[in-house]
Amino acid sequence: MITALFGAVESGIIYAIMALGVYLSFRILDFPDLTVDGSFVTGAAVAAVMIMNGTHPIFATIAAVLAGFIAGCITGLLHTKGKINPLLSGILMMIALYSINLRIMGRSNVPLLNNETLFTKMGDWFNSTGIDSFFNSIASALGMGESLPKTWAVLIIMALITLLIKLITDRFLQTEVGLALRATGDNKRMIRSFSANTDQLTILGLGISNALVALSGAFIAQYGSFADVGMGIGMIIIGLASVIIGEAIFGTKTIARTTLAVIGGAIIYRIVVSLALRVEFLETGDMKLITATIVIIALIVPKFIDAQRDKARKRKLKAERLAALGVMNAKDGERIASSQTD
Repeated sequence: MITALFGAVESGIIYAIMALGVYLSFRILDFPDLTVDGSFVTGAAVAAVMIMNGTHPIFATIAAVLAGFIAGCITGLLHTKGKINPLLSGILMMIALYSINLRIMGRSNVPLLNNETLFTKMGDWFNSTGIDSFFNSIASALGMGESLPKTWAVLIIMALITLLIKLITDRFLQTEVGLALRATGDNKRMIRSFSANTDQLTILGLGISNALVALSGAFIAQYGSFADVGMGIGMIIIGLASVIIGEAIFGTKTIARTTLAVIGGAIIYRIVVSLALRVEFLETGDMKLITATIVIIALIVPKFIDAQRDKARKRKLKAERLAALGVMNAKDGERIASSQTD
């Protein structure tokens, strides 16, 4: 159980980067971008092929980010310059990327078992510095040494990388360009009145969004030691689930809090899926059904809670009005009685 939870947290932190990309397109730009299902695989494919051909994992990962950025920009161009519906633009790019990803990989699956990746290098460095031994000794002292993986590299390094991306995203959204992006998602007509080019902002926003998605795909390919052409199917739902769960649990009062909520939502989502798959009557093939169920619950429960709060607030207001009316009637009765006495 502990090992499964540990693995869920590791993968959740990596998928959180993808969820941040989905947050930028769906929440900031208000753009239903289905390119995500394709750009996630593009990032994985580019990184896997370049690593397999001897490129350093860092450069392969950077190339994957650039490929994702280009894919997002093309989606933006289809919508802004081609005047194609936002939803259809994403669908068209997602379909096109399926063939492009096959071209990049040359086959449907690229294994990385015998290649050095970022995570193998991280693990080697952790072993050489003694960091793993330190954390393993703590785990052994707590009686959990047998349940946890041998290396802590993935968890610690990915947590730092994801936190850094979150901080950069927060800072970017507070800059002039970031504020213009937020305004574009809220009210395009208003931001146009300030001479802002909403087309360029939309293209830039979708490019950054899919760059983050591709980065997550590159990390997942190196984490799982393979890239597959079908690994992006339903990725947009996973991203939305992470965003919705995080917002429902942690709130959205500020940008910094919301981005942290998205990361938390991604981790919680992976933990829930991991626990659900341990139920006897559920199988690995039921993951999409589990994902859909989680999203439905995450969408319905907050609305149900808000409805109950509204009802309680209305009942309270009604009770206060009745109480005030009762006081007024009592005072009127006292005045009538005193006038009759006089």
